[in-house]
Amino acid sequence: MTFPIAGMAVALAITITPVLPGILLLVVANVLWAAIVLFAVSAYLAAFTGVFFGVGLCAATDRALRGESCPLRDGLHVSRERIPQIAKWALVVTTVAIIIRAIEARFDGAGGAIVGALAGVAWALVSFLAVPVITFEGAGPINALKRSSSLFKQRWGQQVTGQAVTGGIVGVLIVLPGIVLVLLGIAMAGGTSVAGGIALAVVGGLLVIIGSVLASTLNQILSEAMYHYAVDGEGVGAFNADMLQAVVLPKRGARAV
Repeated sequence: MTFPIAGMAVALAITITPVLPGILLLVVANVLWAAIVLFAVSAYLAAFTGVFFGVGLCAATDRALRGESCPLRDGLHVSRERIPQIAKWALVVTTVAIIIRAIEARFDGAGGAIVGALAGVAWALVSFLAVPVITFEGAGPINALKRSSSLFKQRWGQQVTGQAVTGGIVGVLIVLPGIVLVLLGIAMAGGTSVAGGIALAVVGGLLVIIGSVLASTLNQILSEAMYHYAVDGEGVGAFNADMLQAVVLPKRGARAV
């Protein structure tokens, strides 16, 4: 969890620089186009940081699953070797995120959220193995996307339904209670007890952050294990082949390869 925690800290530090002027331009000067540019730069920096530390986590996970140690500096050494690929992939990730938000904005109410969610799921499936491909194969963004999609289809078939087990468990046990505590804290702060409400909201916020970091870590570990299974047809570490094959189930009437 050191990798996503460090990534979040670095992302926060470097994205503040363009975000604050962007907010001032939007709120004070009402200069929309300049604010949008600064917000886009901030989104790219956040994406770059996330991918950078994701590659480091992927490299560290690979060594850990093979019984070797891999401290933060060793994982980030791999990330530094992949900076050109990371920079290009971060641009793709940022562009796709902006497109999905634009699609959501074209629909009103729940329709936009549904369309955006479907687009996000489709993108997540296609790009799920992209970071391991960048880490271990040094592929550029287009090749990484093609390779990720090809490996996924080759091993699990074209018509699939993902089982978001790890994220779902973390969400139910940690993130959801955190959100509830935040909402309760806000309600308390506005009524019966300001101090108690703030304390409750802070605890809830910490739970949401911890849950998000844990889900991100588990997702990347699973992605790395699935990559090796897709390439070699064998399990790695504590993940056996049957377990990894069952992570993704074919839809009824479709058979995974």
